[in-house]
Amino acid sequence: MFLSIKKVPKVLWSSDKPQNLKPKISTLFFLCFGLILFGLGEGLLIVSAAGASPWSVLAQGIYLNVGFSIGLITILISLVVLLFWFPLNQKLGIGTILNALIIGLMIDICIKFVPTPENYISQLFLALMAVLTVGLGGGIYLVANLGPGPRDGLMIGLQKKTNLPIAAVRAFLEITVMSIGWYLGGTVGVGTLLFAFGIGPAVALGLYIIGKNFN
Repeated sequence: MFLSIKKVPKVLWSSDKPQNLKPKISTLFFLCFGLILFGLGEGLLIVSAAGASPWSVLAQGIYLNVGFSIGLITILISLVVLLFWFPLNQKLGIGTILNALIIGLMIDICIKFVPTPENYISQLFLALMAVLTVGLGGGIYLVANLGPGPRDGLMIGLQKKTNLPIAAVRAFLEITVMSIGWYLGGTVGVGTLLFAFGIGPAVALGLYIIGKNFN
């Protein structure tokens, strides 16, 4: 079962090490393709208007209490998360840098070109598709093994330390972040709940599909 998966699988396009500065073309392609899907999913969640992601709720909650801009707070949160990488023995790579650039670009594209559904049921359906898209994209880019983004690196590091399934670790992180953001005053919507409870299984499903079909 995909919910029990504990490791990021190795496939034909996986890099031997995260710090590979000259990866194969196929590795770089799947890294970027996965990040494009990941960013598309994040953007679709915003466009759905069904609720922001847990980390955005956290940024909003902190904003309401300290007054910094949400953009600045988001950057600071990422930097703090990166600090947790050191005791977890996680390492930066090309993927860590491209993560921020490509995902941010795809979010902007979604907001500009994808309209928000007028029907609430359609909004919830779009939010669900967003979570699945993020999960599949996450599976593809993590398998490239060129360095995860800040949150995915934290997830992988905690999984290695606890030996718990990836789905459980990611769900714990997202639910914790959402709860803190909500406590601080951030707004939680149905889409937020879908993301918090669904992204762990979605990433695990993405890893399972890639590992099973491309080994």
